[in-house]
Amino acid sequence: MEGGKPSLALVYQAVQALYHDPDPAGKERASLWLGELQRSMYAWEVSDQLLQLKQDVESCYFAAQTMKMKIQTSFYELPPETHNALRDSLLTHIQNLKDLSPIIVTQLALAIADLALQMASWKGCVHTLIEKYNNDISSMLFLIEILTVLPEEVHSRSLRIGANRRTEIIEDLAYYSSTVVTLLTTCVEKTGNDEKMLIKVFRCLGSWFNLGVLDSNFMASNQLLMVLFQVLQRDETSTNLHEASSDCVCSALYAIENVETNVALALQLFQGVLTLETAYHMAVAREDLDKVLNYCRIFTELCETFLETTVRSPGQGMGDLRTLELLLICAGHPQYEVVEISFNFWYRLGEHLYKINDPTLHAIFRPYIQRLLHCLARHCQLDPDHEGIPEDTDDFGEFRMRVSDLVKDVIFLVGSVECFAQLYSTLKDGNPPWEVTEAVLFIMASIAKSVDPENNPTLTEVLQQIVLLPESVHMAVRYTSIELVGEMSEVVDRNPRFLDSVLNYLMKGLREKPLASAAAKAIHNICSVCRDHMAQHFHGLLDIARSLDSFALSTEAAVGLLKGTALVLARLPLEKIAECLSDLCAVQVIALKKLLTEQSTNGKSADPTVWLDRLAVIFRHTNPIVENGQTHPCQKVIQEIWPVLSETLNTHQADNRIVERCCRCLRFAVRCVGKGSASLLQPLVTQMVGVYQVYPHSCFLYLGSILVDEYGMEEGCRQGLLDMLQALCMPTFQLLEQPNGLRNHPDTVDDLFRLATRFVQRSPVTLLSSSIIIHIIQCAIAATSLDHRDANCSVMKFVRDLIHTGVANDHEEDFEVRKRLIGQAMEQHGQQLVTQLMHSCCFCLPPYTLPDVAEVLWEIMVFDRPTFCRWLESALKGLPKETSGGAVTVTHKQLTDFHKQVTSAEECKQVCWAIREFTRLFR
Repeated sequence: MEGGKPSLALVYQAVQALYHDPDPAGKERASLWLGELQRSMYAWEVSDQLLQLKQDVESCYFAAQTMKMKIQTSFYELPPETHNALRDSLLTHIQNLKDLSPIIVTQLALAIADLALQMASWKGCVHTLIEKYNNDISSMLFLIEILTVLPEEVHSRSLRIGANRRTEIIEDLAYYSSTVVTLLTTCVEKTGNDEKMLIKVFRCLGSWFNLGVLDSNFMASNQLLMVLFQVLQRDETSTNLHEASSDCVCSALYAIENVETNVALALQLFQGVLTLETAYHMAVAREDLDKVLNYCRIFTELCETFLETTVRSPGQGMGDLRTLELLLICAGHPQYEVVEISFNFWYRLGEHLYKINDPTLHAIFRPYIQRLLHCLARHCQLDPDHEGIPEDTDDFGEFRMRVSDLVKDVIFLVGSVECFAQLYSTLKDGNPPWEVTEAVLFIMASIAKSVDPENNPTLTEVLQQIVLLPESVHMAVRYTSIELVGEMSEVVDRNPRFLDSVLNYLMKGLREKPLASAAAKAIHNICSVCRDHMAQHFHGLLDIARSLDSFALSTEAAVGLLKGTALVLARLPLEKIAECLSDLCAVQVIALKKLLTEQSTNGKSADPTVWLDRLAVIFRHTNPIVENGQTHPCQKVIQEIWPVLSETLNTHQADNRIVERCCRCLRFAVRCVGKGSASLLQPLVTQMVGVYQVYPHSCFLYLGSILVDEYGMEEGCRQGLLDMLQALCMPTFQLLEQPNGLRNHPDTVDDLFRLATRFVQRSPVTLLSSSIIIHIIQCAIAATSLDHRDANCSVMKFVRDLIHTGVANDHEEDFEVRKRLIGQAMEQHGQQLVTQLMHSCCFCLPPYTLPDVAEVLWEIMVFDRPTFCRWLESALKGLPKETSGGAVTVTHKQLTDFHKQVTSAEECKQVCWAIREFTRLFR
């Protein structure tokens, strides 16, 4: 913050503007200025003074929030001797402001909790807080608020207190946990049925359950548990209290996941939840959906907790199957949101039974799954007055997709053949209303692929009946029947006699606007599965492709149709492919030429992406089998199309989105004909490099990696590809060397290292002998700390593959050269690389990246173990040994143990485990 500490009047004015300025620009200015204040050193003092002044809710909220944020992210700014004063001042503020607003109390409670977790000198904070405030009923609300957020913050991602301190705190909280529960029990006794206090108490209790530190035997006989179930059994309990109680029971059930070690508490909770069935029916009768959803959450959590017990000893003790009955009662509720809560449990139950694979067990659970499927089919019904096709993007559409996924996962228990036949018989034998028919067809479509198509008369009969459906049936029934036909493409493949009638049926759908996209998707499926049978229909597909825009198709459906057409095209005789491909591409090429002509005559540029995407999908899926020595049939077509693509790229070179689509199209063209695209190499690289100097779109780097992959092994292309790499690297380094360059351009980092990795894989010596390699390695070392999934993965893969070329003796004649060149690179950068990797995985990278880091360290170690041992020791010496709050981050023994685990590892996964454990000390 320039210009020193701002006056309180100025801060107060900015807070007022933030909340009350009618002009959005004024609000924005105030927000930026206050953000800058929060990041400065003055924020500590300013927020302390604002809290003392207690001028109004807004300024106090800003100050409390600032205090919390500073303690979370900038605690290191304060010298240790100020920590006690900060604690005392925060406790004074929370006492003085307790009646101003609950959200201020929460922010201050969080600040106090975060301070307690980081301040190693504040021993037994729970005990001191309870001693200080438990006799004053007016302080009780904020005391309980602090005791609620304290366990929640132990695993907070914004506090990097490290595993040693976390273990110490959890032991401390476990030690005082029964004191806290006793305080909460006394509170309930003193305040009776005061709703506000009960909500606070249950939230606090839930928080301690979640941390997993409560003594389960102590809790099993505790008065609070009885109160909890009484509140949930009472019809007159308010919505807020009901939700808090439900949350608390769910936390308790989650905490006893390991039933065997918590038998007494498990039994109390088990019996307690079973008593809530009557209360559930009461809530249904009163149409109180909030309470119904809460009960269903509790029943589901009960089933999740006792899942293993239920599967191990169904019907006995706590494996009582009444738990499943409760869930099926909920599944019978007319609102689909209720049954949806239990989906995860049914999925897990299915997974468990599938793994065990015991027919006796399957027989016990089958009736429950059958009843569930029956309920799900009913929930999938559209409203009888629904018009048009089913919506798949609204909430109900998404619910149906989740039903479809769940049905696929549990159908094995019922048997897909039997289920399919049963569903079909309800349509064949009865005459159900349209919405029942549609829902049954929808479930049939979910399981069609898991029904064995060999000699299955039901499947062929269903197919025959569907294609005979009259056009007079409800639009939604036709839509879902088309989806079902698409899912039955395997059946069509085994019974080609139906192909003509199926295609006629789908063509009818294609011509009707509401059904067109579904029909296109079904045709695409049939083309993918019945490629050989469809070859005779290729000209019909070509006619559709030529007049694609006369059908009302979504972009995705149009591209899908072209994909299907290309898959069939690849099965035609080689001599026919070139001509047919040319026909298939012609529509798109003519459209692109037309756009370019319009552009040059009236200066307006229309968007070519639709046509580029269509060409891309054609190139991507036209993959005929070409024998060695034969000219690729697609080569000529791609050479003819290149000038149009090149001109399109030039015209739109400033537009990242369009350039990306051009590159994608070219990528599939190159992949399609492989070495057959050699004549394009020179002009393509020249154009890429030229445009990239002005507009550094990262997709050019990606396209470069494809070219290296295809041509990097060709002796005559290597120098040209290296020149391309060097020309692309200069603007890339300029971009990445800007302030925050790596973080602002993760796509560029990702694509640059894909390109470099391809070079390492295809022509390592060319790259290692060049002058650019030093700069690429330095860039990689800087980028190891980048917290971006794809970019980080690319960087690590590059470094790993690079070092591996000096390790892998593949008996190629250049192995000794590679080994020597890697040795030189490691001599120069090894120490810096290891230090940076250790720093990154302790302080910058999320845990999922650690296996990649481990692979890099493993390769360095395999390359030169003695030197690596020294580098690692030096890197570990540079790590901080304690936190700013005075807690020990890492002990000398932990450092030496880690060094030993890594350097004596015999396989990479041991390095990975060691890093996982070690980095927890810094999180």
